Amino acid sequence: MKYTVILPVFLLFSVITFGQLKKAPAYPLITHDPYFSIWSFADELTTGSTKHWTGAGQPLTGWVVVDKQFFRFMGMGDKKQEDSLSKAFADSKMPVLGVARQNEVTVTATRTIYKYTCGAVDLQLQFTSPLLMNNQAVLTRPVSYITVTMQSTDGKEHDAQVILGVSSNLAVNKPDQEVKTEKLLTADGLPVLKVGTTEQPVLQKRGDDLRIDWGYLYVAAPKGSNARQYIADAAHDFPVVIKPTDPQTGKNLVLRTELPTVRTNGKPQEQFIMLGYDDIYSVQYFKENLPPIWKAEGRTIEKELAKAAADYKSVMRQCMAFDQKLYADAKKAGGEKYAQLCVAAYRQSIAAHKIVNDTKGELLFLSKENYSNGSINTVDVTYPSAPLFLLYNAELLKGMLNGIFYYTESGRFTKPFAAHDLGTYPLANGQTYGEDMPVEESGNMIILTAAIAKAEGNANYAKKHWKALSTWVQYLSREGFDPANQLCTDDFAGHLARNTNLSVKAIVGIGCYAMLADMLKEKDTAAKYRGMAKDMVTKWMQMADDGNHYALTFNDKNTWSQKYNLAWDKILGLKLFPAEVYEKEIKYYLTKQNKFGLPLDSRKTYTKSDWILWTATLAGNQADFEALVNPVYTYLTETPSRVPLSDWHETTNAKKVGFQARSVVGGYFMKMLEGKLDK
Repeated sequence: MKYTVILPVFLLFSVITFGQLKKAPAYPLITHDPYFSIWSFADELTTGSTKHWTGAGQPLTGWVVVDKQFFRFMGMGDKKQEDSLSKAFADSKMPVLGVARQNEVTVTATRTIYKYTCGAVDLQLQFTSPLLMNNQAVLTRPVSYITVTMQSTDGKEHDAQVILGVSSNLAVNKPDQEVKTEKLLTADGLPVLKVGTTEQPVLQKRGDDLRIDWGYLYVAAPKGSNARQYIADAAHDFPVVIKPTDPQTGKNLVLRTELPTVRTNGKPQEQFIMLGYDDIYSVQYFKENLPPIWKAEGRTIEKELAKAAADYKSVMRQCMAFDQKLYADAKKAGGEKYAQLCVAAYRQSIAAHKIVNDTKGELLFLSKENYSNGSINTVDVTYPSAPLFLLYNAELLKGMLNGIFYYTESGRFTKPFAAHDLGTYPLANGQTYGEDMPVEESGNMIILTAAIAKAEGNANYAKKHWKALSTWVQYLSREGFDPANQLCTDDFAGHLARNTNLSVKAIVGIGCYAMLADMLKEKDTAAKYRGMAKDMVTKWMQMADDGNHYALTFNDKNTWSQKYNLAWDKILGLKLFPAEVYEKEIKYYLTKQNKFGLPLDSRKTYTKSDWILWTATLAGNQADFEALVNPVYTYLTETPSRVPLSDWHETTNAKKVGFQARSVVGGYFMKMLEGKLDK
C-alpha cells in the first residue's frame, strides 16, 4: 500500500489539518517504544514539563528569539535555564520576556502540531514520529523529528532564532543516576549530542514503572544546518560527566540545540532536529539478548540519523498522506467522532511495543502491559489491540503471536492451553503472571490466527502452528462452553464462573478452528468443529437467555454484560450466532448507557473503551453504532484524568480507573477492520 500527496513540502506545515483531533487527555510527542515515549500531559505546552508516559519528568524545552526578544513556547519557566540562555547570549544580554501565545494544538495519526504567536512572528512546532506500518525501515528507525516553521505576520522582515533543549532525564530511570554527555560530528556530517548513564546496566531491571537507563540518547541536526549544540551549563568541556551530587546542574543536564537565525517574511521558514535512541539491546528472549531490528540488520544509529535527515521530505509527505487517508477511511467507516478516536489511539498503540527479530530471524512485536503489571507479550493485551495491526500490517500481529507459539512448541510451556505472557518487560524468559487464563488465552490465539488467515486469504500461518492450535481447541471443546471459576481479562470486579461472554469466546474460537481446517482442506475436521460450535450456540442462547437480553453468567439472571467477543463471529463471517442475538443485545445496551459510555457489565459503572468499540460493531445500523461510540468520544475530550489515553474509565464522571498508555486502544480500529474484511 502506498500513499501519495502532491502538495509542495513547505505546505506540509501550513496546511489546515481539517477535522483532526483538537483535544486529548495527553498529547503524544515522541513515540517509538515503551521506553522512548514522551508526552505532554497538558493542553498548553508551557504549563507543564513533558513526561514519560509513566508520568516521570522528561523535559523538552523551547524558546524563540524574535528581534532580540525571547519567547518560551515549550516547557515550564526555569530560572537556571533562562540564566544559562543569558550566558549563551552574553553579548546581547537579552531578557526572557515571556511565554508565546499558543493558538491551537492538532493531533493526527503520526504528528502533533502546535501553533503560536510570538510577537510579529507565527511559529509552528511539529512533533513527528513516523510510525508508518507499510514502511518497515522507517517504522523501526528510532528517530523522531521536531520541526519549527516561522512566518512573519505583519508583512515586514524579522530575525528569528529557535533554541531547543532536551533533558538528560530521557536516558535515566531515576534523575540521580550519573550520566556522560559527548559532542560528535558523525561520518555523515551531522552535529550530534549524545548522553547515557555511565553505569549502562543493560537489561538489568524489569517491571512497569521504569524508564530506560542504558543505551544512548542522540540529539542531531541535519548536515550543513550550522546549528550550534552545547550543554546548558557552558562552563563544562566535553565529554561532560555529571555525578548525582553535582550542585551546579541539579542532576538534569540540558542538551541544547541553537538553530541558525532566519529572516522571516511572508514565506514559511522551516528547520528541524532529530531525537534518536540506541538501546543497544532491546529485550531478553529466552536468555538471549536481542538488539533492535535495525541494529540486527547491520545499521548503526549514526547511519539511521543520517538516513532520517536525508529522507526528511519524503517521510513527511508519507506521514501527511497516511494521516489524511486514515482519517478519511475512519470517518467513512464510523463517522467523525469515531475517526478522532482512531487518531487518538494510533501512535499510543504502536509505541507500546518493541520490534525485534529472534535469533532465527523471526519477527517479534512485543507489547508491554503499561501501567498494569508490566508483563511482556500478554495475550489478552494482544487480543484487543489486534484490529489496528490486522488493518495495516498482519505481519506485526504474527510478531505478537510468534513468541507464544514458540513457548508451547519448544516444550517450555507444557500446559494444554495457551500461556498468558512471556515474562515481565523487557525480560521475555517465560510466564511470570501468577495465574493462568486457560479459556481466555486459548480462544484469543485461535481467533487471531483465523483473523490473519482471513486478512491474507490463506491459512499458511495456521498450518505452521497447527499442532498447538489443535491442542488448544481440544481444551476449549472440553472446558470452554461453561467455564469454571477461572481468570479472564475482565475480572476487575472479581472472578466469575459460568461467564457467558467467555463462553462466546470459546464458541467463536472453535468456529475459527473449523474455518481454518476448511481453508486447509481438512473437511472432516472442519465439519466436526463447526457442528460442535453450532450446537453450543443453541445451548448458549437457551442458558443465557434473560428475556430482552442475555445474562452475565449462565446461573445469575437479572444481570448483563457486553458480549464483545461476538464481534469476531460477525467480522469473520462465521455465522455461528443468528443476527437476532446481536440485535437483542444492542437494543438492550442502548438503555444502559451513561454520559461517558456503556458499562462493562451490571456489577459496576466503569467500562473498557476498547470493548465498547467492539460491541458497537454488532450494531446493524450507523445510528446505533454512533450512539454507542459517541459517549467514548465525550470521555476522550472531557476526562479530567490528564494522562495518555486510559482504556479503563468511569462512565459516570470520565475519570481513569486504572491503566494508561496501553496498546489495547488499537481495538478502536475494529469498525475499520470490518470494512476491510468484508471486501
